[in-house]
Amino acid sequence: MIETIDFGAIKWHHIQNPSEEDLEFLEDDFHFHPLDIEDCRSTNQRPKIDIYDDYNFLILHFPGFDKQQKILKVREAKIFWGETYIITITQSQWALRSFFDQTEKRPENVDDFVKSSSDALLYTILNRLMVDSYSLLLRIGATIETINRELFNKRAVSTIENISITRRNIILLNTIFKPQLRLFHKFESGSIKGFSKSGDFMEDYWGNILDYYQKMWDMVEDNGELIEGLSKTFDSMQTNRINEVMKIMTFISTLFLPLTFLTGIYGMNMKLPLADRDWLFWGVIGAMLLFIAGFVFFAKRRKWM
Repeated sequence: MIETIDFGAIKWHHIQNPSEEDLEFLEDDFHFHPLDIEDCRSTNQRPKIDIYDDYNFLILHFPGFDKQQKILKVREAKIFWGETYIITITQSQWALRSFFDQTEKRPENVDDFVKSSSDALLYTILNRLMVDSYSLLLRIGATIETINRELFNKRAVSTIENISITRRNIILLNTIFKPQLRLFHKFESGSIKGFSKSGDFMEDYWGNILDYYQKMWDMVEDNGELIEGLSKTFDSMQTNRINEVMKIMTFISTLFLPLTFLTGIYGMNMKLPLADRDWLFWGVIGAMLLFIAGFVFFAKRRKWM
């Protein structure tokens, strides 16, 4: 179903989960290129912009958390941008839908800048999606801080899970943000001409979008380096803990090996020297205790423990 907000000279149409009827309406009434309509039928398209004489068609990707609020997923927005309209198409409930609903419920809160041109409306939509993406990046940054604080506790399973999920999210952010840098550079450089009649009116706004996007891309790279460093630190700590455990186990094994040998000899069912002496049991116990004390003293002198 196509929903519309009328700003007077500009209209914002929004379609969530477009049906064949919706797409046929777009093709028949707006005369969009059949390949663009075909792109709207499929998902997981690469970010791009197709420029035509009377409209532009954008496919953009933004991050969004799933229902469990742990794993990021790609949210795809398809936008038809003409002189008198903006048409946004999404496949799921998302920040773009929420922004549309808020604008529809409170049209009086929309300022004159947004109503002035389709360029201004597109900028406002993109800026809102940037703000939403930025808040997600802050959440990931907070998760990395939590991992950093919990790195030295003994809850290895929880730490491994958090590191794995965060690394996955950052890899996904890389695949989202990196291909779109060139696209937003085109806005700022003027390669993509808008429909505003005031010429270079939107250049500063497109530059602001690029600055915002570049800032988020830098955050993604920084967070990627941080989580890689924390992951290596955690692996080193776990290796060191295993080494410490193995060191103690080896020490205990080495300590009891000669004692086991001694008790094994005198545990044999055969006549041995001094086996009939009453003091032999306590003598063996004493020798074992002396050996333990001597071995511990030797190990401490060599700083093995």
